[in-house]
Amino acid sequence: MAQEYDLVVLGGGTGGYVAAIRASKLGLKVAIVEARELGGTCLHRGCIPSKALLRSAEVFRQTKEADQFGVSTQTPTLNFPKVQERKQSIVDTLHKGVQGLMKKGKIDVFEGFGRILGPSIFSPTAGTISVEMNNGEENEMLIPKNVLVATGSSPKSLPGLDIDEQYVMTSDEALNMKELPASIIIIGGGVIGIEWASMLADFGVEVTVLEYLPHILPTEDQDVSKELTKQMKKKGVNIVTGAKVLADSVEKSEGVSIQAEVAGTTETYQADRMLVSVGRAANVKNIGLENTTIEVEDGFIQTNKYYQTKESHIYAIGDVIGGMQLAHVASHEGMIAVEHMADQLPHPLNPDHIPTCIYSSPEVASVGLTEQQAEEQGYEIKTGKFSFQAIGKALVYGETDGFVKIIADKHSDDLLGVHMVGPHVTDMISEAGLAKVLDATPWEIAESIHPHPTLAEAIGEAAMAVDGNQIHG
Repeated sequence: MAQEYDLVVLGGGTGGYVAAIRASKLGLKVAIVEARELGGTCLHRGCIPSKALLRSAEVFRQTKEADQFGVSTQTPTLNFPKVQERKQSIVDTLHKGVQGLMKKGKIDVFEGFGRILGPSIFSPTAGTISVEMNNGEENEMLIPKNVLVATGSSPKSLPGLDIDEQYVMTSDEALNMKELPASIIIIGGGVIGIEWASMLADFGVEVTVLEYLPHILPTEDQDVSKELTKQMKKKGVNIVTGAKVLADSVEKSEGVSIQAEVAGTTETYQADRMLVSVGRAANVKNIGLENTTIEVEDGFIQTNKYYQTKESHIYAIGDVIGGMQLAHVASHEGMIAVEHMADQLPHPLNPDHIPTCIYSSPEVASVGLTEQQAEEQGYEIKTGKFSFQAIGKALVYGETDGFVKIIADKHSDDLLGVHMVGPHVTDMISEAGLAKVLDATPWEIAESIHPHPTLAEAIGEAAMAVDGNQIHG
């Protein structure tokens, strides 16, 4: 029997379920269709489990370094099955929380694979959702006034490089490793690759990163990229840039080897396992887009600033539309889309206001333009940079690597970008994000009194340093 809704959300990941909750609070009758688990990639195969492993790696490293704090310990040992058990416990707790939110919001959840149908006996327009139920029962037919496509993305590989889950894996398979390899090759030095490199190095794994571009973290400010390269090398990570991987050269036999062209020569790299981290592809196949007029370019659904597709009652958000492919971005896109459906006149999302975080050790966080981007856009800039080495709290923590960098317009004094690498900067970036939203100047940031001793003092000092007024540097 067909059921009618104000909104059907296709995909129950972070963007999808947040949008469903917002719609429910606006009085809409809502359903979510999810083929796997509520919470999606972020909760089950991405953000949360990877950060749980990163935290265990950090604790293991800190325990080995405890002597510098006057704490003597026996040689610490790693119980990796316990690490995985803790990770899964966190995921399970949050999963139950999301399920509870669905019940609280009276949101119907259909466990199955949903496809968009074209005009049919159910509706004169495209948008009816046929749900192939996981329990094997006959398909459910959902007739919504609006549809929100939030089907997310999946890890990419390289042509000729097969994922076999034994020797070659993506982050999905790596999260479920039962034991750590002695060595690993990571293909790709972007965010996911560097987080895994940092984590595995802290766990004691021998890590080699092969990156095609001239430097790792190509979307970050170049000063940040250089600093993190230095810190990864201090951990013992072998970072090879300008490496053109020859995917068809892979050989597997009690380990894996691959060749790459580096500086005009062909080099061979060997390890126990290989992790492929070369980006993510939108999940647009087999969801019925061919039954609509929705446009797909370069593998991503095209939308307007309110996330409407060419079918005005069908919206799309998150990884499936490209952009920054971040969970917090998908959530905000979802809320904007739902508010637009409900005639709430939402403000479009400003990409320059979106903070990004990398949970390596040390951490990286940024908001706004990099120095290179600002110059390419024609700004005359001034910058302030302040090292954590001069921050008392960083010395207390024993983590003094890194800096805060602030970029401003030389003429208007407008804040253009803030970039951080160092301890706990993924928590500190929200101050910079608020400053961007409020269109603050470095002087206004400096006028905000930063308590002592805190790591956030580095933000105030960097803000003063834009005009050469820093106190401790």
